[in-house]
Amino acid sequence: MTDPVDPESTSTRDEADAVGGKGSKPLSPLRNGLAIPMAQDTIGAIYRDESRRVLATLLRLLGDFDLAEEALHEAFRAALEQWPREGLPANPRAWLVSAGRFKAIDAIRRDRRCVSQELVAERVESIADDTGTVDDEGIEDDRLRLVFTCCHPALSPDAQVALTLREVCGLTTEEIASAFLTPAPTLAQRIVRAKAKIRDAGIPYQVPAPEERAERLDSVLRVIYLVFNEGYAASAGDALMRHDLSAEAIRLARLLIELLPGGEAAEAEGLLALMLLHESRRTARAGPEGDLVLLEDQDRSLWNRDLIREGGELVERALASRRFGPYTLQAAIAAVTAEAPSMAETDWREIVGLYDVLLRVEPSAVVALNRAVAVAMRDGPAAGLALVDALLAAGDLDHYRFAHAARADLCRRLGRVGEAQAAYRRALELTRQEPERRFLERRLAALDRTRLARP
Repeated sequence: MTDPVDPESTSTRDEADAVGGKGSKPLSPLRNGLAIPMAQDTIGAIYRDESRRVLATLLRLLGDFDLAEEALHEAFRAALEQWPREGLPANPRAWLVSAGRFKAIDAIRRDRRCVSQELVAERVESIADDTGTVDDEGIEDDRLRLVFTCCHPALSPDAQVALTLREVCGLTTEEIASAFLTPAPTLAQRIVRAKAKIRDAGIPYQVPAPEERAERLDSVLRVIYLVFNEGYAASAGDALMRHDLSAEAIRLARLLIELLPGGEAAEAEGLLALMLLHESRRTARAGPEGDLVLLEDQDRSLWNRDLIREGGELVERALASRRFGPYTLQAAIAAVTAEAPSMAETDWREIVGLYDVLLRVEPSAVVALNRAVAVAMRDGPAAGLALVDALLAAGDLDHYRFAHAARADLCRRLGRVGEAQAAYRRALELTRQEPERRFLERRLAALDRTRLARP
């Protein structure tokens, strides 16, 4: 028995190439006299701008991921054939939804698994009668349904991330697998199983009721932040950052804020602020050869002031709403750092205070570790090291590379060379990202030279 694979794993890329990719063959001339390359560019732009919206509406109409994806691709194939001859329709989005619906009906009628004509008629009637709306408001409602469905808490976190990137963002299975250094067949199986679970468990394709939305929104925000973190600090591989992933996460957060009712968007605004403030430092975080540059060594003139300004405004708005959560508090911490002229002039007292609040809202060993580092900046490395050692002794962070790297740095600053070397070696054992490995190896080599130089 062969492993299941996602039958649509390359369709998005194939269709995108067909409607406007490099090397595409010329289309037939348009009747309205548009030049052939312009026709290809136009259809390609419509695919990039509208395909996820069209898919979301087709999912509402059809209630099945695979059928909706196939209908989407068939609709664009029809567009490639008809639009060059007949010109662009007045409302391309509505045309594509209608074409996709009819293609789905044809597919159902051809489906040999529908053993009775009554079943075929029932499915066709449900699609034909539920035309819904394809105006802007209806489309955005459909997109919000898609986001919440892909991030349903019944799915595993890995499946939520993969399905969201696949269906909401439109990345191919191969692109997602490459980003997370996962074999494409494994990633494809994950997506197939997630779709099967949605189908078999009867997970509704809908936005949760208001009383359920806050709990479900946590899953959505967590998925977006997981995507951003992998882009901001890749867990493995040759690159320190994956800008494509962090950009997708920021785009998702902006979309979510647009789609949520105003009063419910505060923590989504906080998350967007956090990501923008981190992203503002991207250019300064790596040297010319892609090596890691620590915050204290970064050229702050390279920081993106527009992103810092937008992030700061979002933090203030989220805090003023009184409906904020842990992402907004983390964003407030990032804003203090981003607005400081230097490490020495950073208000570490305020940062520690914000971490105290964050620990009450979301107690975790990682938050406590970050607070310990801030305490070290406020009160000195010995005070921070005592906190880090207590956390490591508790055992929760034994396999967390940043905990050992933090301990190593604090020991180094205190002149405890042997302990620093041991901690750096433990961090190296846990690190799979090459720029981080090179940084840790340089620190170790410097400590070796220090030891040799001592009498």
